[in-house]
Amino acid sequence: MKLAILTTLITAASAFVTPGARAPTKTFLRAEEEAAAADDEVPEFRGAMEIAALTASINNPVFDSEEISRTLPHRYPFLLVDKVIEYEAGKRAVGLKAITANEPQFTGHFPDRPIMPGVLQVEALAQLAGIVCLKSADDPGAVFFFAGADRIKWKRPVVPGEILVMEVEIVRFRRGLAKATGKGYVNGELAIEVGSMTFALAK
Repeated sequence: MKLAILTTLITAASAFVTPGARAPTKTFLRAEEEAAAADDEVPEFRGAMEIAALTASINNPVFDSEEISRTLPHRYPFLLVDKVIEYEAGKRAVGLKAITANEPQFTGHFPDRPIMPGVLQVEALAQLAGIVCLKSADDPGAVFFFAGADRIKWKRPVVPGEILVMEVEIVRFRRGLAKATGKGYVNGELAIEVGSMTFALAK
C-alpha cells in the first residue's frame, strides 16, 4: 500500500517538470562564472597621455575663444560657445560648450541637481549660428538679434562636467535675415534639436 502511494506521488510530481529540462551542465556554470568575472574586471589604467590624445582633434579649433569674442558681442556669463572646431563659411559649423559647475545659473537651476537650462542650450546654438553669419556678413560692429525658434525638442539633461557638442546649418541668409537649424550632442547622444531659428542682422 505504501509503495503504491509513493509511486503515485512521484508520477504526479513529474507532471510539473518541463519535458527535457536538465540540471545545469559544468560548461554552463563555467560560462556564468566567466561572465560574472568579466563584469567585475577593472578597466586597464590608460594614463593621461593616452586620454589626452583622444581630445587632440578638438584642441586645434578653427576659432578659439579670443576669435569668438572678436566676432560675438556676448561676454561672460552669457558667452556660450567656447570654440569652433569645424567651419564651412556661410553654411555650417560645429562648436563646443563645456558645462562647468561654477556657472551662475546653477545656483538656482537647481541647487541640488544642476541642469543647464534648456533656453541656454538654444541660446548657445543661436550664438554658434551667429558666428557663421557674422563671419560671412563682413560687417564690423553688426550683431544678430534672435527673432524666433520653432520645433525645439530636448532629449536628455545637460549637466556640469559634460561638453555640449553643437552643430548648426544656415538654411537661408539674405537681406539681413537668417534661418538656421541646430542640434546638440553629449557623449554621442542627441540632447537638443532646434528645427528652425530666425535671426535679424542689425547695427
